[in-house]
Amino acid sequence: MNTTATSILDHLAALGDETRTRILTLLQQSEFTVSELCTVLQAPQPNVSRHLKTLMSEGWLQGRADGRSRHYRLSPTLDRGAEELWSLVRTEVAGQGIYAIDAERAGAVRDVRRRRSEAFFADAAGRWDELREELFGPSASFGPLLGLLDSDWVVGDLGAGTGAFSEMVAPFVRRVIGIDRSAEMLAAARLRLEAADNVELRQGDLELLPIADGELDLAVLGLVLHYVVDPALVLNEVHRALRPGGRVIVVDMRAHERGHGYAEDMGHVWPGFELSQVAQWLADAGFDAARTQPLRPEASASGPLLFLASAERS
Repeated sequence: MNTTATSILDHLAALGDETRTRILTLLQQSEFTVSELCTVLQAPQPNVSRHLKTLMSEGWLQGRADGRSRHYRLSPTLDRGAEELWSLVRTEVAGQGIYAIDAERAGAVRDVRRRRSEAFFADAAGRWDELREELFGPSASFGPLLGLLDSDWVVGDLGAGTGAFSEMVAPFVRRVIGIDRSAEMLAAARLRLEAADNVELRQGDLELLPIADGELDLAVLGLVLHYVVDPALVLNEVHRALRPGGRVIVVDMRAHERGHGYAEDMGHVWPGFELSQVAQWLADAGFDAARTQPLRPEASASGPLLFLASAERS
């Protein structure tokens, strides 16, 4: 007898009871708790729990805890014999008799679950943004954008500071090169990034980047351009360091009226920038398709308004 046949026979006992087959049919479509399965199957809790225990012990199901409840689903990693056996059984029972009734009751159970969710959102709508930030942090809203990065890119974090941006982007790209002139900032970044083996930190000036010609696919200047004396020179250096087709992204302050205070307290050289000036600098540096966009202010932010600029080295 071949190995697959033996494996199928090993799994026959689990499907020898119709209740267990009904459970598997339900859990293939959605997760359910024990109490929800009792409602659908019209069966007492001890019986349902006993069948779940059998199916779990033989590898048919996976479970996850959620507070005091436990959710069950069909295992996504069934062995070959179980997959072939279940394919035969599923085809035989699909949409027939008691299985069709189960499907209707399961739909009603999901509707109850959906209404609970809708009631929560109706109550939480006024403070939803606050709740999400409490649970997931402020980066959750823009985190999906990291998926737009090419996994083979080399990204330059220019003006890396303590490495916050490098830490965030490193898991999504091949390599990150962080540049900063401050030895103290780089020391803090090294501590932060000691577990990131694809981040290289280099000390140097943005006006004379310690980066080879065309070494970068993407260069990011995040709130650093207002610290340099000659932004136009920096953008020329960025153009040199990017490969053809590479992109630069600049996030910085829009022009504001509080320049003197920030110059004294935080070392700012520029009191923000006019968007038209940034676009001109990018064009003069040789970039194409320059875009500048004011960013919507955060309600809790007390500093100047920001903008985002991007362009491509053709």
